[in-house]
Amino acid sequence: MPAHRSVAGRRTRGGSLGSLRAGRQRQAQAEAVPEGKVRVRLAGRRIIVLSNPEGLGASSSSPHARAAPIGEEETWTRPSRIRRSRGTPAEPALLPHSSFCHQAPSEFSPPADSVSPIALVTGGNKGVGLETCRQLATKGLKVVLTARNEARGLEAVEAIRRSSGAAEVFFHQLDVTDPSSAARLADFVRGQFGRLDILINNAGISGVDRDPVLVAKVKDQVESMDVNQRVEWMRENSKETYEEAKQCMRTNYYGAKIVTEALLPLLQLSSSGRIVNVSSGFGLLRNFNSEELRKEFDDIDNLTEKRLEELLDLFLEDFKANLLEAHGWPTGGSSAYKVAKAALNAYTRILAKKYPTLRINCLTPGYVKTDMSMHMGVLTLEEGARNPVKVALLPDDGPTGAYFDLNGEASF
Repeated sequence: MPAHRSVAGRRTRGGSLGSLRAGRQRQAQAEAVPEGKVRVRLAGRRIIVLSNPEGLGASSSSPHARAAPIGEEETWTRPSRIRRSRGTPAEPALLPHSSFCHQAPSEFSPPADSVSPIALVTGGNKGVGLETCRQLATKGLKVVLTARNEARGLEAVEAIRRSSGAAEVFFHQLDVTDPSSAARLADFVRGQFGRLDILINNAGISGVDRDPVLVAKVKDQVESMDVNQRVEWMRENSKETYEEAKQCMRTNYYGAKIVTEALLPLLQLSSSGRIVNVSSGFGLLRNFNSEELRKEFDDIDNLTEKRLEELLDLFLEDFKANLLEAHGWPTGGSSAYKVAKAALNAYTRILAKKYPTLRINCLTPGYVKTDMSMHMGVLTLEEGARNPVKVALLPDDGPTGAYFDLNGEASF
């Protein structure tokens, strides 16, 4: 099967997110009120001056600078990088400010808020998503952790903060299958940061039904199994239903598309925007039994989103009619998951061709010990998050429209 990678429109300039951060630092220093010994407290979108012994701000030529009397509450206007449409709330209506932004009083230089790259991870409350958030935060990025369950998402944010010290991690609720939820998330990111640098579409489901009693029973036997035995046990003890298959498509393909479309305008405001789609080796085209289907999914010069979604509809029709094997779809377990991930890979390549100024790639994290794998994987969470983080932080002139396995860029 020929490999086909879309590299159209690669940037010629070098650099990475490190140079991006340095450039924004210089911009912030040029525009900011000097920090000096001024101490302020961040309260929502207000800054309360706690001490200003030298009257800093009075002699600065910056349009943002002014002498700030102690105790005065001042609304801080961020640098002009941020654009907000009329009527956009400063914070989401669903949650109080404290739910997603627990900032303790500290030495604070307001314009520096726009210096660090901003990453957003879907499905960030557990597993590979949570560990990806943690690793990005420890590298100095601002991270927006999203999850469908608010309580679990907030617990995840606090866990990262406890383990990472002063890591800047924020939470916002997100149901990837709900366009209105994605729109609220986009409003939050726009109001809070004004742009988005990295989107990691990590949220996903297995697309099969499993007996939790059996899963609990097999835990003690896992270590004695090799990889093939573990995969086979999962296949034998997973039930594929039409409803599960539909939900798998809805979450693993359409969910990533809904979130991507909502956040694309913010990614285009970044000087180094990138999208990372967490896929799987199960999504490789070698899992298809039909050469015609393999060619359709691989024909990125002609494949459109509309045709891709027509193929997904055909898959569901064949699933319902018990015609998967007859028509060459992936079989041998997790059929819907395999097709949804293959579609996500194809969508990645279509987007990369459509938006050449962004870096848009997909990857496999490997066979990781997570709830989805029933903890039968061979990689730890830390190992599983390395590939998403590595691909998210590729240089600005790195590949786009590519698939990465644990050894680097690989064939679809």
